Amino acid sequence: MKFLSPFTALCTVGFFARLSYALARSPVLPLFALYLGAGPEAIGFAVGISTVTGIFFKLPSGALSDVIGRKKTMLLGLIVFAVLPFAYLFIDNYQALIVVRFIHGLATAIYGPVSMAVVADVAGTRKGELLSWFSSVTIIGNLLGAPLGGFILSTPGAAGPAMGDFQIAYLASGLAGVMALVLALGVLKDGQKVEKHQSLKEAYARFISGIREVASDRRVIITSNMEGLQNMTVGALEAFLPIYAVTVAGLTAFQAGLLWGVQVVATIVSKPIMGKTSDSHGRKPLISLGMLLCALSFAAIPLLTNFYLLGLAAVVFGLGEALVTSSSAALIIDVCKEKHFGAAMGAFGTIFDIGHASGPILAGLLIARLGYLPTFWLMAAMLLAAIPLFMATVKINKDAA
Repeated sequence: MKFLSPFTALCTVGFFARLSYALARSPVLPLFALYLGAGPEAIGFAVGISTVTGIFFKLPSGALSDVIGRKKTMLLGLIVFAVLPFAYLFIDNYQALIVVRFIHGLATAIYGPVSMAVVADVAGTRKGELLSWFSSVTIIGNLLGAPLGGFILSTPGAAGPAMGDFQIAYLASGLAGVMALVLALGVLKDGQKVEKHQSLKEAYARFISGIREVASDRRVIITSNMEGLQNMTVGALEAFLPIYAVTVAGLTAFQAGLLWGVQVVATIVSKPIMGKTSDSHGRKPLISLGMLLCALSFAAIPLLTNFYLLGLAAVVFGLGEALVTSSSAALIIDVCKEKHFGAAMGAFGTIFDIGHASGPILAGLLIARLGYLPTFWLMAAMLLAAIPLFMATVKINKDAA
């Protein structure tokens, strides 16, 4: 099939890009912020600030790719993946960490929605399946990045990670980012298509048209909000599952990384199956079931201190995440015109990032005042409350349901 070769190449690039970003994130980032003297609120802000970048740049990036081409826009994001991890090597204070994290967020802000739009361009009627396969393959990088980062930080006999351990982790992140860029340059050189010339006025009109159409569709906004809420809990876990595991449950940094890893495994294994199921049996029921599983498992975490029970909760959460994410992006693409796939994924990514950014920040503020249990239960309740609203308000044509 024609799409198979570029699809495989895109997955390979995505794998190294996500490996790079995962190595710079959980559990390395929250533990690095803790090493620099940050409290719960500051740790949550450090984890969330890079996602704030996506709030401002994902929608314009996606819409821009509709105008100037996917591959040119993807290249910009991959340059950030390759360069920014090396900036962490020079950080010795919390303020510098925040600046670098915000700029690093441009990587996924630019690359994320554009890569999904590329898959949508070639997927035809298999949008749910191929978007899920693409996501599953690329987040294998997340799967490897979390325990690898934890392993790098786990120095035998040491009281905790040292500055040199963090620098090794970020050096590994940079090397993976460079690999993604090098591979992408080969793909772009081989398959770059010449874009049809457009005047500045025509390009701007198309850019605005895509944003206007997508932003005015209630189905796009509400469905994006479902994944945004689910991603709020993902962001909270990224920031505070390692801290909870190490400071409350008494686990090692390596075990904390494994907890995140098993959650990602559950998502990878189940996501393609759920995506294919959503293509044939409908998106909405899977999204609702996934939100339920995420809420229940998230609420259970502060009740547990045993590594294996925490691992089980992480697996259930990963399954719930797969149910939501395998269907939500495909549902949005179902209701959008093909020429605005980039803008649609940009709008989706913007709301996705609002959730991801608010999760660690909100969790940090609440944990500092209420503790882990009330915080996790309040956030789980938000997921549960969203389910009936979504089912009642999002009306989809039979073919897209």
